[in-house]
Amino acid sequence: MFWRSNIGEVGWFIQGYESVWMRGPLIEPANQARLVDALFAACEASEGYSLRVDLEAQQVATPNGSTYGFEVDAFRKHCLLNGLDDIGLTLTEADAIRAYEARRSAEAPWLFAAGDRAA
Repeated sequence: MFWRSNIGEVGWFIQGYESVWMRGPLIEPANQARLVDALFAACEASEGYSLRVDLEAQQVATPNGSTYGFEVDAFRKHCLLNGLDDIGLTLTEADAIRAYEARRSAEAPWLFAAGDRAA
């Protein structure tokens, strides 16, 4: 929950979210300030205000039942729904990486230290 006094933290959260998970904004930069202002106004007007964000359905639902759709890149959505950052995404190809390393070690053994050769 954010209070009016920590409005700066909302920007930090949005920036962190963009740079760690999305490599770009989920909410267009031109709309971020308007959204934050609208959310703060709704929170002040209604105690216990909460939103439901459904990434899979690409919808935001408010307590009064209003829903709003949003667009998100299919690849970004896949990564978010599956908890994949850059390392996790790479590790989905672990078997292919091991196969490449084994083949490369056999083709160019001089590139690998004697104890580092792939099995």
